[in-house]
Amino acid sequence: MSKHLIPDTLMLEERALHAINAIVGIADPDHDGIPFFAADLMQEPACMTHGDWDYGSSHGRMIDALVLARHMTGSAEGQETEEKYRANLMSFFKEDGLSYRQVSPAHDWEPNANLIDQRAVILSLTSWYMESGDPKVKEAADRHVAALKRIAIKERDIWYYPASEYKEGGWPSSNGILLRLAPDPASFCGRLVMPLLKYHEVTGNKDAFELCQFFTALIIERSGVFNEDGSFNTSLAYRSGHFHTRVGTLDAIARFGKFTGNAAMIAWVKKSYDWALTVGTAFGWTPGDMHEQAYEHETCSLVDLISTGITLAQCGYVEYWGTVERFLRNHLTESQLLDLDWVQQSEDRSNDIHGDISYYKVADRTRGAFAGYSAPNDFVCDVIEGRGHTNDLQICCLGSGTRGLFMGWSNTVTEHQGTVSVNFLLNRGSKWLDVHSYLPHEGKIILHIHADISRLQVRIPEWAGFTKIQYTRERGSIVTTGHGKESSRWVNRCFLLLDEAYEGETVTITFPLSLRTTVETAVNQSFVTEWRGDDVVSITPQGKTKPLYTSRVVLGQAPMKEGSLRRPEQDFIW
Repeated sequence: MSKHLIPDTLMLEERALHAINAIVGIADPDHDGIPFFAADLMQEPACMTHGDWDYGSSHGRMIDALVLARHMTGSAEGQETEEKYRANLMSFFKEDGLSYRQVSPAHDWEPNANLIDQRAVILSLTSWYMESGDPKVKEAADRHVAALKRIAIKERDIWYYPASEYKEGGWPSSNGILLRLAPDPASFCGRLVMPLLKYHEVTGNKDAFELCQFFTALIIERSGVFNEDGSFNTSLAYRSGHFHTRVGTLDAIARFGKFTGNAAMIAWVKKSYDWALTVGTAFGWTPGDMHEQAYEHETCSLVDLISTGITLAQCGYVEYWGTVERFLRNHLTESQLLDLDWVQQSEDRSNDIHGDISYYKVADRTRGAFAGYSAPNDFVCDVIEGRGHTNDLQICCLGSGTRGLFMGWSNTVTEHQGTVSVNFLLNRGSKWLDVHSYLPHEGKIILHIHADISRLQVRIPEWAGFTKIQYTRERGSIVTTGHGKESSRWVNRCFLLLDEAYEGETVTITFPLSLRTTVETAVNQSFVTEWRGDDVVSITPQGKTKPLYTSRVVLGQAPMKEGSLRRPEQDFIW
């Protein structure tokens, strides 16, 4: 694709390319390519550590993330590492069809099929099969889904898992089944619905749909994970209202409600989603849970909010397009580790411990990863409350962060029944049109049309109003203009309707930028936040270790660069 001048503003595919560096870099060549799980960047020198999440969970997330990132970028970087990840994942399966944690050279945990791991496993197998069509991958996925169905405890209207680990001989405690003990249904059952549903959509697997149906009934009707007002049950038995697994469950159930046409289910999700938004910030920081980990935001939780918001917007709650764009522009991309000048790294492996810890070039290898725990104003969470400083990076957040980039990128321009919608005002290439975004420097986007479109609509941010919006359409020598005061130009509350668009046409839309200040509250702490449109440009007080939102430069005119936007021939819909 030929290069030309494009705005030097946020490009999610460029961020995905950085993520690939970290996904490949965290593999441990001295431990069969198994990735490290966590990193402590404040230690001198910084180190990466292995953990019991290294197996199905980590490999599943890395395979899924690489499939999505490669679709966004076209990059072939690290294929040898990717093949190792895939071979390792397949080796974790036992004859019963489940993925098992392995014996570790440095830790004494016992092999088991952890139920949280299984979600990442079927997620990766689904993306892998969608990308490759490999019948061996489908065979493994079918056996895995059958196993998940076989081990579920089945009652009249719900299914559930009675423990967090399954062993080759069966569940650890038959008494747990008799007492109907279902530890944290959101973690073990609710989040599984998302990849199981997609696998059903792709392959028609009936077991996958049945699991979705009964797990969803468990969560909504019987589990008590969510309170009547939509808030999260914060009791210790429910992981203190753990955000990642709660919102991940909302994402799953929203998708299932949309797939089955269940409006009541969508409304149920919306109620809880709206509550979740009240305990985070408008730019995307969320608590880790409601008690012990309250101060520790996981990138995983934010990506769950992004995905759930997109599904709700697709179901008609269009206000969430703006909510999600704020998350994409701010805490998701701000949580990606690109500047590592503050991290001290070792240039040799002399102090490494096999299967446990490495100090070797940690900064270089983790560039592009996402914050495992962050404060609203700091990449590093080192507060006196909660658990204090623990890890700065976790591989689950690298996988989720990459998926978040993909969800934003793949939903920026969409088509449905002949209508092409620009939902996020971000740079994006597509077979229909390219979006050139001049935000946050200028309130301007330019659309370059590549194919005739019968109906084109563009979402305008709520802060832009409508009286000052103007647009110019250029098609050859024909130039027409319009403005937001035309009442017939507005559909679905916030979309500017442009009707037909034609190959070769250029559409320029301009609007004033909103300059405002808000006070955002995070676990009873206040942060004065300055906005330019949907972008945070500063936060007070500033962070101390690796401050966030301090290096954003805003100019009167958007800087330009030579480049091009990727236009995949086939859409990859997740």
